[in-house]
Amino acid sequence: MDLLLEPSHWGLLALIGIVAGFIDAIVGGGGLLSIPALLSVGVPPHLALGTNKLAACFGSITSAYTYYKQQLFTPKFWRTTAITTFIGAILGSLLVFMVDAASLEKLLPLLIIVIAIYTLISPQALGQNITSAPNQTSNHTKQSVQGIMLGGYDGFAGPGIGAFWTVSSIKLHKLPLLHSCGLARAMTSISNVTALVVFALLDQVYWVLGFWMGLSMMAGAAIGAKSAIRFGIPFVKPIFIIMVVAIAGHLSWSAWA
Repeated sequence: MDLLLEPSHWGLLALIGIVAGFIDAIVGGGGLLSIPALLSVGVPPHLALGTNKLAACFGSITSAYTYYKQQLFTPKFWRTTAITTFIGAILGSLLVFMVDAASLEKLLPLLIIVIAIYTLISPQALGQNITSAPNQTSNHTKQSVQGIMLGGYDGFAGPGIGAFWTVSSIKLHKLPLLHSCGLARAMTSISNVTALVVFALLDQVYWVLGFWMGLSMMAGAAIGAKSAIRFGIPFVKPIFIIMVVAIAGHLSWSAWA
């Protein structure tokens, strides 16, 4: 796949990649910046989604490893979630090519708005009072349902997936915020890689551009994850709320205005 991009486009996409990676490592939502950026330089919609998945793999894996190194994610506790996320991501990625684009555009805002409203009206949405780190495997049924649904959503679309993972993990598993962020980044790594394979098999990845943005996202993700770990809830919470509201507003305007 070969697209003619201006030198300024490459620079712009690198800058947006850094910012998107930073945001994604903290609360998710980097796709709100990276996907429109790809579309704005002339990348077709499905190719933009596939290329963004490649770039997002760099950022999500980098941030997941950072949380793991700080003991904020314990892989052995979340094997069921990982397996079902993988299955869901395959199903979701295939569903993208069976759903009308207009329907997809109208559905996404409604999903994000639910998270926005819940975050704003529920004082415990981000688990401010939960301080105990998990010391055992969480309920397998909850893990399975969460993995299938969110893995499928990330494979299918993805905007706001970090918010969905963070809020649902706090609610379902009673995780502290940073542990929930660690789980979110690890599981989005799985769904990103899985979805990337599907898009690649369907020849919907612009590899050169994806690697270029991916390196930028990697840098931003490293900075974002370390910032979240260092500054904690007072740093994460306002960014989380701002990004969820921004995603909801942006998608609503695009689909319904």
